[in-house]
Amino acid sequence: MQNSSYALIKGLRMTHNNIIISDENHIITERREKLAKLKESNSAYPNSFVPDDYALNLHDAYDSCSHDELLAKALTAKVAGRMMLKRIMGKASFATIQDGQSRIQVYISREKIGEEIYDSFKHWDIGDIIGVSGKLFKTKTNELTIDASEIELVSKSLRPLPEKFHGLTDQEQCYRQRYLDLIMNNETRELFIKRSKIIKSIRDTLVKENYLEVETPMMHPIPGGATAKPFVTHHNALDMALFLRVAPELYLKRLIVGGLNRVFEINRNFRNEGISTRHNPEFTMLEFYESYANYSRMMEITEEIIRNAALIATGTLKFNYLDKEIDLEKPFDKLNIVESIAKYNPNYNMADLNNIEFLRSELTTLTKLNHNNKSLGMLQLILFEETTESKLWQPTYIIDYPTDISPLARQSDTNPAITERFELFIVGRELANGYSELNDPEEQALRFKKQVEQKDSGDEEAMHYDADYIRALEYGMPHTGGCGIGIDRLVMLLANAPSIKDVILFPQLKNNS
Repeated sequence: MQNSSYALIKGLRMTHNNIIISDENHIITERREKLAKLKESNSAYPNSFVPDDYALNLHDAYDSCSHDELLAKALTAKVAGRMMLKRIMGKASFATIQDGQSRIQVYISREKIGEEIYDSFKHWDIGDIIGVSGKLFKTKTNELTIDASEIELVSKSLRPLPEKFHGLTDQEQCYRQRYLDLIMNNETRELFIKRSKIIKSIRDTLVKENYLEVETPMMHPIPGGATAKPFVTHHNALDMALFLRVAPELYLKRLIVGGLNRVFEINRNFRNEGISTRHNPEFTMLEFYESYANYSRMMEITEEIIRNAALIATGTLKFNYLDKEIDLEKPFDKLNIVESIAKYNPNYNMADLNNIEFLRSELTTLTKLNHNNKSLGMLQLILFEETTESKLWQPTYIIDYPTDISPLARQSDTNPAITERFELFIVGRELANGYSELNDPEEQALRFKKQVEQKDSGDEEAMHYDADYIRALEYGMPHTGGCGIGIDRLVMLLANAPSIKDVILFPQLKNNS
């Protein structure tokens, strides 16, 4: 019985989908016939209409005006946008058009625009892009409206928009057809406008701090700057392999060597890794480097960048992410790996957390893997990732990472097993990674060689040996602080978005076969 009920429901769904597809094909056929007639009259796709105004600016400027005030001002407006609503009412009609950021109502009368154009307008479709000019007025319901004196079909829409009451709600379709998502969902447009403002805020903060924005190569002869698996391509003319960059770090530090003392770059990185709610193979990073600074200075400016971006995006330093409050007003917490494990997992004591045999046994139980060849620092880090990382909801710097997993960071002066490195965690995910940069060319060469050994042993994410970067360091690099911030994850936080796909206009997706 259950199987037959399922088959019936499935059959109804298939029938419903077939009806929708059939209706859509019929609509597209009708619209193509309309387009053919426009082409016959040489009036399809004109390119002469230029709007002077935007709906949002008109609302900001005149929504507070009364009908009589607008009448006295005799203001005109010229806008263009997609027709989202249309109401035919005999000799006069209303339409609503949507431009880049907002919507505005249009009143169209046969008397004002002429019988021929009015008759054409009645046959235009929802989704068509139109241009309108006329006087501003307020309707009886106090809605700002353009009384059209001229109206023009700018671009014909051949495909129907989703049904207005349900809109575009399929999340997968929103990702795959972002253009349609932007048309139908105001929240999506607002999110990406917010993203743009966040990035501008980051630039403004760094420029104010006398940083210079630069651009470095996206294709590298040697992948470096992060432990990650790269994408590989081939340059035909040079007959050589090239790698899409995993990080711009080594090129930015070359600029520090060259005397550009404060530099930053906002651009794409590419890592040939898995896709998840917080990972996309192509993502946007901010990296910034400052001469005569260390990781403490980098933590200070990271907080400044994030707070300024939060104020721009949310207007406050206290806001909710997934219904839990985030407080950016307080100084960000600072804990080393062991301190954080002990703070968030009272079942572990400090003696156990510094006992290599205890950690090996505990991690074997937790991960079902053998960890006998791992160092104490590595074991502590793995336990942190297994038990603590997801609990770091409020802003927390985890500091002093093991040297053997930090090949580009400066060792601590008091403990060579750790580096002057931090990672910033908010809402249980890493948001930033920074450190005092290693500027000893001989030590850096040794670290690179260890990475090559790991790569030869099968670690696809280990770094290559970059001889030119060593040569640059041999000319002398001042002590330097550097940091990278994941822009996509920052936007997720400040836009209350649960998935990285929500904040990337065109996220990478599996083929839709």
